[in-house]
Amino acid sequence: MDIPVFIAGLSIGLSLIVAIGAQNAFVLRQVLKGEHVLAVCLVCAASDAALIVLGVTSFGRIAALLPWLDPVMRFGGAAFLFWYGARSLYSALKSRSALAAEEAGLAKPLMPTLLACLAITWLNPHVYLDTVVLLGTISTQFAGREVHFAAGAIMGSFAFFFALGYGAAFLRPIFAKPFAWRILEAIIAMVMWAIALKLVLGG
Repeated sequence: MDIPVFIAGLSIGLSLIVAIGAQNAFVLRQVLKGEHVLAVCLVCAASDAALIVLGVTSFGRIAALLPWLDPVMRFGGAAFLFWYGARSLYSALKSRSALAAEEAGLAKPLMPTLLACLAITWLNPHVYLDTVVLLGTISTQFAGREVHFAAGAIMGSFAFFFALGYGAAFLRPIFAKPFAWRILEAIIAMVMWAIALKLVLGG
């Protein structure tokens, strides 16, 4: 195991997945309602793992057949991450929203919950950009060690979702305050810009 490459995959994967989005908000709501947490975390992490494997194993081959694709995706990915970071920074400066738990009621059945989770995950175009395109692009910088990079990214996904699933309940009083979300958004902006710079300089 190439530990530095594994850690690179772990840190970059975590940096991308921690961004507040539809998938993470869905998991948080399930946690705050106490409904099907284990199943939802497994579905999210396994879906990410499948997409990461697809990106790492296939993107390099496609790039080899189309040499122009790698620089286009690197600079395109960097531009997207810069925009994403700017959006997060704007949210940190202007947003006054906070995650609010839904009113408690009858628990929804498992299957509709999982179908909703799958739809939010697989029908979200950003998940393909993050896992297949961005992680696939970054993995090409570790020729011959892509498996270690993918293992780190997958570990980051499982660690994040299960930490979110079983730790978020303790964070409810914190994230009921808009200021906590603003701090997190600011951190996300800095991370996104750092990854964008790495993509630009990596070539």
